[in-house]
Amino acid sequence: MSDELFPLPAAEVAPGAVHLPGWLDAEAQRELLAACREWAMPPAGLRTVRMPSGALMSVRQVSLGWHWYPYGYARTVTDGDGSPVKPFPGWLGEWARQAVRRAYGEEPHAVAYDIALINFYDDEARMGMHRDSDEHCAAPVVSFSLGDACVFRFGNAESRGRPWADVRLRSGDAFVFGGPSRLAYHGVPRTEPGSGPPGLGLRGRVNVTVRALGE
Repeated sequence: MSDELFPLPAAEVAPGAVHLPGWLDAEAQRELLAACREWAMPPAGLRTVRMPSGALMSVRQVSLGWHWYPYGYARTVTDGDGSPVKPFPGWLGEWARQAVRRAYGEEPHAVAYDIALINFYDDEARMGMHRDSDEHCAAPVVSFSLGDACVFRFGNAESRGRPWADVRLRSGDAFVFGGPSRLAYHGVPRTEPGSGPPGLGLRGRVNVTVRALGE
């Protein structure tokens, strides 16, 4: 899906964790960003997440399909305006399945993706090391990046500490992690303000993470 003249090749960062540089071409990036802007509108729109400790996350977030809150899922924005969560679009699930096929050579099983978490990073936002462990399904997680580049720190499944690998994610990149890396800790220690493609019209970074809840 890339429109770069010489796109970088896919790179395995850890077993089951694959970076797909330039996966979304310029048109697909504009399409996804336009959808994100619509999803961010109320009701059930962009919000700041408060952790159980009382601390506020520095990213702002909106959910599709199922609403994520620390640490679970609901059909309504239980920690916000209480509205029903916006529906998960089938085309986004298909984009995720295409990325999985590219990362692994084939889709490991029929994945019914039904969740998307959209995170908006301003110049100061960060994401601490965490695991995506609130789902009941072991399907690979797929993320798409828009706007400013970031340092994506991908660690191990045992602890938040080393070993880890720092990967530069740019606008249009996809990242897939499943199998032995499905529960690896990961985070974003910093973004690169102003580094996004000028034609996209986005200051900041948007990350769209696609998941399957399972039963």
